[in-house]
Amino acid sequence: VSIQFGTDGWRAVIGDTFTFGNLRLVSQAIADAVTSPDWLDEEHQNHDPNLMVVGYDTRFLSDRFAREVARVLAGNGIKVYLAHADAPTPAISYSVKHLKAAGAVMITASHNAPRYNGVKIKAAYGGSAQPSQCR
Repeated sequence: VSIQFGTDGWRAVIGDTFTFGNLRLVSQAIADAVTSPDWLDEEHQNHDPNLMVVGYDTRFLSDRFAREVARVLAGNGIKVYLAHADAPTPAISYSVKHLKAAGAVMITASHNAPRYNGVKIKAAYGGSAQPSQCR
């Protein structure tokens, strides 16, 4: 199964391609990227390179998917601030800035149909991670 990232992350049908197994693969890739020396740009060197925020929306299993992302990140030695309840993506972006985190993972499929879920990766500035950060 090929995991394809689009304009703002990865979205797929829950239980088809969006599975816990594939989510673990994506989460490990995120952990590898965040722990690389290139993740934080010069403007955000004051952010904690070892802290990530994880949030989720109200979709089916989003809370469990978020906990799995947090588990993988923590398994890589990354401190995780896991949202205690569902939250909109802008609130997670704000948390990145407020906590001076390295970035965030948001479990959401945005405007896609309810059978989808997805992963958005946020950089230290709170917005979408740059393509160069996601290779």
